[in-house]
Amino acid sequence: MNVTLRRAVMACSLAMTFAAAAAESPTFTVKLLTTEAALKAAQAALAKCRKDGFQTAVAVVDRAGVVQVVLRDRFAGAHTPDTAVGKAWTAASFRQSTAVLAGETQAGKSMSGIRQLPRVVAAGGGLTVEAGGSVLGAIGVSGAPGGEADEACAAAGVKAIADDIEF
Repeated sequence: MNVTLRRAVMACSLAMTFAAAAAESPTFTVKLLTTEAALKAAQAALAKCRKDGFQTAVAVVDRAGVVQVVLRDRFAGAHTPDTAVGKAWTAASFRQSTAVLAGETQAGKSMSGIRQLPRVVAAGGGLTVEAGGSVLGAIGVSGAPGGEADEACAAAGVKAIADDIEF
């Protein structure tokens, strides 16, 4: 291919790329949990913890980590609401469970510095709420004896709204 033809092909290719980019919408739509769905998830998580004999706090945040619901059982520790919010925020922010993040950020691992970021709670009990391949928010639980028990309660909250949010 001669130089002139090659330049013409490249110019056409660039023009088509710019035209395609210009045709894209400058906005996009996201799905968020309703307050009612967030409350239903929080209540189900709290009920699971109570059934298991734990006094906890539960928080649900939207996909950006903004708090939608916080519930604290009457005998849950004073630290539990803030910790539940932190777990929910962390799960939403990192788009993964806080138990997984806890494992990936242990001392000596390449991502251990993440634990030093403000608001990060790298302990089990925070789960994302997902539907249709999108993160809609996250739920965090604090106060049960250990991250695994907190996460079981959070999972009950997600399960309670799973049919409602599938799209």
